[in-house]
Amino acid sequence: EVQLQASGGGLVQAGGSLRLSCVASGFTDDDYAIGWFRQVPGKEREGVSCIDISDGGTYYADSVKGRFTASRDDAKNILYLQMNSLQPEDAAVYYCAIQSPSGGYWGQGTQVTVSS
Repeated sequence: EVQLQASGGGLVQAGGSLRLSCVASGFTDDDYAIGWFRQVPGKEREGVSCIDISDGGTYYADSVKGRFTASRDDAKNILYLQMNSLQPEDAAVYYCAIQSPSGGYWGQGTQVTVSS
């Protein structure tokens, strides 16, 4: 069974930082993409960042480019999202996800709240 466990969310003041983590287990595919999405009530789910394992490329939404950094620890199967200069518009439930030829998988999400 593939499991993705996201953590690290919380309440932060505007301009502050948080580091999200996603621990993946039960996943063995070699060709996949892993990344972060976020969603607020009443709005569409938004892609934040992804890492394409096939080519090593890392991609970011324009709204977070320059402020967020995605990275991974292959040995521990952990995906990170370092979020700096957080703004109220960044508040959302953040989900980690994997897309592979065998299917897509989602974590449970972690809440990020940004106060002004």
